[in-house]
Amino acid sequence: MIDLDYLEFLENILTDNRKERFLHVLENRTKHFTVAVEDVFQMHNTSAVMRSCEVFGIQELNVIEQRFGKRIDKEIALGAQKWVDINRFDSVSGCLSDLKNKGYQIIATTPHEKDSMLEDFDISKPSALFFGTEKEGLSQEIMDNADGFLKIPMVGFTESLNISVSAAIIIQSLTNRLRRSDIKWQLSEEEILVKRLDWAKNSIRDIKRIEARYYQDNPR
Repeated sequence: MIDLDYLEFLENILTDNRKERFLHVLENRTKHFTVAVEDVFQMHNTSAVMRSCEVFGIQELNVIEQRFGKRIDKEIALGAQKWVDINRFDSVSGCLSDLKNKGYQIIATTPHEKDSMLEDFDISKPSALFFGTEKEGLSQEIMDNADGFLKIPMVGFTESLNISVSAAIIIQSLTNRLRRSDIKWQLSEEEILVKRLDWAKNSIRDIKRIEARYYQDNPR
């Protein structure tokens, strides 16, 4: 449950322009789609995918670090880690289970399956879009558990794109279609309040000291 008094206290520290910007961005945020990346060796690619999620309004990114445990490249992400929620998993099975329990269908993005071209993909169902490693693609475990497959139409000699490029193309296409649809894709009121609080805390320097002062003055 959100402490609305605390939220108001923090937002009073922010400028009006900052608060208005938060509300505008949150109007375009969605959890109808979520993105998952599996064991991406080149960490700047994961950071670039995170940036695409932020730019195009995907609120959550799921990172499977079963083989390569690395930190997000902050320089490439350019601050996106402050605004996108990162869910970390140390196994494929854990990520799949979590997303299925949240009601997502598992969609494997791959150039080698013919289930659905990007422009024909059914956007009505909440979907978790999985992107694989640069050389090997998605693991067999994800392919075996996928509810569907998605590919980008290509007409050149090259059969695949860099993961960060593929993610940007797919995310931009699907979120644009989503916003033009009648689907209820927006965050709930409770989810918006949660993000307002998170983003306010991420925007204030020395937040721990300010938080301690607030709760000292306003004991529960």
